[in-house]
Amino acid sequence: MGTESMYAVRLHSFGEPEVLVHEEVARPAPGPGEVLVRVHAAGVNPPDWYARRAFENFPVELRPAWTPPLILGSDISGTVAAVGSEVATWQVGDEVFGLVNFPGRAAGYAEYAVAPADHLARKPAGLGHVEAAAVPMAGLTAYQFVVKHLRYGPGGTVLVNGAAGGVGHFAVQLLRVAGAEQVIGVASGRHEEFLLGLGVDRFVDYTRTPAEEVVRDADLLLDTVGGPDAHRLLPTVRRGGRIAPVFLGDYRPERAAALGITLNEQMWQVRSSGSDLTELAALLDSGRVRVGIDSVHPLQEAAAAHRRAEQGHLQGKIVLQVTDR
Repeated sequence: MGTESMYAVRLHSFGEPEVLVHEEVARPAPGPGEVLVRVHAAGVNPPDWYARRAFENFPVELRPAWTPPLILGSDISGTVAAVGSEVATWQVGDEVFGLVNFPGRAAGYAEYAVAPADHLARKPAGLGHVEAAAVPMAGLTAYQFVVKHLRYGPGGTVLVNGAAGGVGHFAVQLLRVAGAEQVIGVASGRHEEFLLGLGVDRFVDYTRTPAEEVVRDADLLLDTVGGPDAHRLLPTVRRGGRIAPVFLGDYRPERAAALGITLNEQMWQVRSSGSDLTELAALLDSGRVRVGIDSVHPLQEAAAAHRRAEQGHLQGKIVLQVTDR
């Protein structure tokens, strides 16, 4: 392989996981305000498989006009390999991680990736690159939801639906850090031990007992699942409580209003932020927040990682390992 090339996973057409091809491509170079990162690991996120399928699950008017060939992936952890002009915050050799160029196109499924300098944070010393690559999108989504948007304070009962997934498992921990009095986690039974270990006070196995049958008077429903039957969870929230959806769902707004429930209908989109990630990194370094890993796959087996993702019922995050470090 030439010195100005690298290996990456690209797609040349949209479709099933098999369209992801491991091949030699040109190595990118950083521009002004940018950093070139030697990627050690890359996180796998829902927008990656949405893009692989040409965003077919989006309304036509909202679909990004991306055309192949494409390198997917916005979550990276690695080492600074070069810096562009106007970059004073990073030096070659620094270990960094970040959610890169989101929302927008990034190219993390590769040996090297370019990132705006302010999208990166210093990798937590206590985490390896695989663990760090699992954090950015899911961790920032939960962090920006709980801390920035909801500004959740001490007290109250919170029901987290989809608590074992990427966003959910970070959310339950951040709610504990914020001082929630009780955190109730909803997931399938195999995740019970995992979630109790993260600080969930009460676990509900939805495969045995629907949450709407056994939970009442939650002050907040943080729903990471959404979907057409999301309204089934309305009975779990007290009058005067609120629902904060992470993904689109049908919560029957008129019925919610009649029940005295505030529905945050405006969808909050996670944003790349090195400063927010630095704050989250401090919580990770302190041990107050931990990262769950569902599975790790070599970069060249990105298709297998996507197949695992589409099976659902994840416990934490899926990561692509790019180097042996």
